[in-house]
Amino acid sequence: MKYYDKLIFELSRPGRKGYELPADKYGCDALKEIPADLLRKEAPELPEVSELDVVRHYTNLSSKNFGVDTGFYPLGSCTMKYNPKINEEIAAMPEFAGLHPLQPVESAQGALELYYNLQNALSNIAGLAEFTLNPYAGAHGELTGLMVMRQYHISRGDEKRRKVIVPDSAHGTNPASAMVAGLEVVEVKSKPNGSIDVEDLKPLLDDTVAGIMMTNPNTLGMFETEIMEIAKLVHEAGGLLYYDGANLNPMLGKVRPGDMGFDIMHINLHKTFSTPHGGGGPGSGPVGVAAHLVDLLPNPRVKKGEDGKFYIENGEKSLGNISSFLGNFGVMMKAYAYILSLGKENLKNVGPMATLNANYIKESLKDDYLLPIEGACKHEFVFDGLKDKSTGVTTLNVAKRLLDYGFHAPTIYFPLLFHESMMIEPTETESKETLDEFIEVMHKVAQEARENPDMVKNAPHTTLISHPDETTAAKKPILSYRQMKG
Repeated sequence: MKYYDKLIFELSRPGRKGYELPADKYGCDALKEIPADLLRKEAPELPEVSELDVVRHYTNLSSKNFGVDTGFYPLGSCTMKYNPKINEEIAAMPEFAGLHPLQPVESAQGALELYYNLQNALSNIAGLAEFTLNPYAGAHGELTGLMVMRQYHISRGDEKRRKVIVPDSAHGTNPASAMVAGLEVVEVKSKPNGSIDVEDLKPLLDDTVAGIMMTNPNTLGMFETEIMEIAKLVHEAGGLLYYDGANLNPMLGKVRPGDMGFDIMHINLHKTFSTPHGGGGPGSGPVGVAAHLVDLLPNPRVKKGEDGKFYIENGEKSLGNISSFLGNFGVMMKAYAYILSLGKENLKNVGPMATLNANYIKESLKDDYLLPIEGACKHEFVFDGLKDKSTGVTTLNVAKRLLDYGFHAPTIYFPLLFHESMMIEPTETESKETLDEFIEVMHKVAQEARENPDMVKNAPHTTLISHPDETTAAKKPILSYRQMKG
């Protein structure tokens, strides 16, 4: 092990110290302001290291991280695409970053204009009447949208509608959000091609159904060709259609959820509209609704007056507040910059490029990997593991072997419709050269699985942690340095 591959506690030596914070700009020493009875009696068990050791430790640690800026990240259903750095710079502009959410609206007109323009842009892209940008994340957006759905039925005195239909291929957050919203989940089956079985749906539609949650294309990357029939059936039964916007990428500029018949949707700005995705945030899950649901959107809402000035409004029929204020504004700035930089003429190319890249990889690899659903996919597709399963090499083994070649693994074992699912989404930002390199490596791993299966089964070989005992790691996790030393 290299010296700086050690944990920071292992670098600790008694008496070493790094930088000591000075008094603040007002001349106050924070430590002296703490009451004596609140001060620790014993020094905390912290590492004693020099500033140089700390800097080298964390710099070295950061170089071991895998991200979309360092390599190909084909994580299915998550749209891990490159985000232009200019958008990061714009989001960091002090004129916006220094604003306070509670300052007078007269002094924040630029920020409110950006918010207003973005919600209008998303409305046009989605084919819906109005958006709120207040939700902090995709799952938060789902919860907000379902609250709108529930409030709609309550406002009409139809409180018995508490069932939400969710496809068996849905993202895991769909049933979870419905449960949190106090709704009952009813599963609808998929056909062998992954699309919703309309015949299985029909018996589920009664006067207790609040609506259906689905995404199009679905989680398998296939377009729901019977969407208009599904919309007709759900609406005739008195329910609403909710669109999970996680798979919006391939639809941009081609099809709008509102035109498919959806009444409510959320959009993951951190997937589709330029924010580094992953690591727990920050995110943003704007919720859009059709015209008959606009008054139910959460407070506060940004409006534009006849004088051209922007103001904050709290509607009386609103379902209430779902966030501390107007959401994650920095994420909105990146999304707005992304949309403006592409413009209408280029935004409509996002979907076709994402679809082209996915189909290119799928067709190039289907001789070595089992393709359970034939036909053109959209932005992502699913293999059911290796075609040749005789050597016992699993999807997990393939995923770990990819690390040795510098690629992040695709999503594995999801969706649950197939035992060895391998979900690949290349996004629209990757070049043909990158896709060709990935295809070549995938073929090479398949060849290794046939000729030297143990090589793949024992992967990865080049990473800092090679092949841990995953069962023990899950059952007896080591969560602190003290546990490891003990």
